[in-house]
Amino acid sequence: MIKLRLHASEFAVLDEADRACGDCGAAERVGFLFDYAYQPIVDVATRTVYGHEALVRGPNGEGALSVLSQVNEGNRYRFDQACRVKAIKGAARLGIQERISINFLPNAIYKPEVCIRTTLEAARVHGFPLDRIIFEVTEGDRVEDGPWLAEILREYKRCGLLTAIDDFGAGYAGLSLLAGFQPDLIKIDMELVRNVDHSRSRQAIVRGLVRICADLGVKVIAEGIETAGERDFLADAGIHLMQGYLFSRPVFQGVGKIDPIAWGGANSLPTVGVES
Repeated sequence: MIKLRLHASEFAVLDEADRACGDCGAAERVGFLFDYAYQPIVDVATRTVYGHEALVRGPNGEGALSVLSQVNEGNRYRFDQACRVKAIKGAARLGIQERISINFLPNAIYKPEVCIRTTLEAARVHGFPLDRIIFEVTEGDRVEDGPWLAEILREYKRCGLLTAIDDFGAGYAGLSLLAGFQPDLIKIDMELVRNVDHSRSRQAIVRGLVRICADLGVKVIAEGIETAGERDFLADAGIHLMQGYLFSRPVFQGVGKIDPIAWGGANSLPTVGVES
């Protein structure tokens, strides 16, 4: 049986039966402190908050690099597990009722069915519904083994969690992964989003991705939205889930508020196929 210990924002997993899973049985602490900022993911069709992405920060709000630079082969698994627990605990403490999106490190996972147990226990302890937890592949961890990543995501879906591919279009997973596995969501890489309203090539690529995902039943999130022009083109292209500074910056240990002006004329957009 797995036992979860929470001591001053740290945790350890104890499970003698899972020693064969390498570091999955380790009880050492991560070795450094970190916390989270939360950034809203909005639905511009309904003018509601769809969810919040949990973004790692230093203990005093320092940037993610200050934390990720301390992750190595020796602590990668424990850090990945600690991130899940802390993100869920923080969301519960803040009273978040919407979904939370948590980045995970595929290269830290030995056995998906074993390594997910800490997450399931954290959700139970803090009363956070599993169907409100999204696991997305972290931007900083490039995965060359597409079938292995698909296996991880399938196990997460089997457990009732939502799955997402981040930075879609950046080239590390792309269409070949989508052909073999369909996550619940993809997040279009912000390089495709930037100035999309002024770029015919970006517009063609984005429209193509929207059509493909519609055929496969995959929802699309556009991240990195900074201007009204980007928002309006993407909404017109059929993307209603968005994230970016136009709506709210990440808030350290808090929940972002949406400035009403950020919605623009989005209330006139069609709501077909949009989940509130």
